Amino acid sequence: MVTKNQIKLVVSLKQKKYRSQHGLFVVEGEKVVNELLDAGYAPFGVFVDAPELIDKFKGSELVSKKELKQMSSLTHPNGVLAVFHMKETEGSRYIGWTVVLDAVRDPGNLGTIVRLCDWFGIKELVCSQDTVDCYNPKVLQATMGSISRVNISYLDLKDFLGATDLPVYGAYMDGEPVYGAKLPEAGILVMGNEGNGISDHVGRYITDRIAIPQFGEATTESLNVATATAILLNEICRKQFIQK
Repeated sequence: MVTKNQIKLVVSLKQKKYRSQHGLFVVEGEKVVNELLDAGYAPFGVFVDAPELIDKFKGSELVSKKELKQMSSLTHPNGVLAVFHMKETEGSRYIGWTVVLDAVRDPGNLGTIVRLCDWFGIKELVCSQDTVDCYNPKVLQATMGSISRVNISYLDLKDFLGATDLPVYGAYMDGEPVYGAKLPEAGILVMGNEGNGISDHVGRYITDRIAIPQFGEATTESLNVATATAILLNEICRKQFIQK
């Protein structure tokens, strides 16, 4: 039987300070919970609201729908909620292409970018320390389990970018059209904040400015950062595919 203290703990994990304090985070949904279990994340507790789910998740605890709703971040909980121990950060390595995020604040954008990295085989995602927490419940929902396959680091970008010999590509409105750019097999792609783009203190480490050319006549100022990341990663991987 779930206790009031357990419910209180799970609810507190909606806030970053308590996630950091306890080293725990919450995910919801059968698919995402299974992805993290298969990836070796250690469960602190798994809660289900239907008896038939007990067999799917060994060691899980049956709770009422009301109790699950109390713990859930979703308007309509989907039956499975798990609390996991955070893994120790491995530290970023320069492997192939690395995506760097400079102050990306929207949880949906970060979650989608994690999924994109997974799809395009990008193993390293480096975030500035003011980028939204990857264990934010909305980020985790958006990743759909991809967080288990992408190494995410929160670093001082000046230190990280200053230490590499790889070319550093920054996404800018006035950059060279990416479709004509010569893109190497390994490099770093920097994506900026949703409203302000790449900050000046990060921009000084950019070696190549690239852009997604606009073909329509709309007055749209820029693309959503997750959408832009998708287009740029597709072009990077497309050129490598053609070269092979």
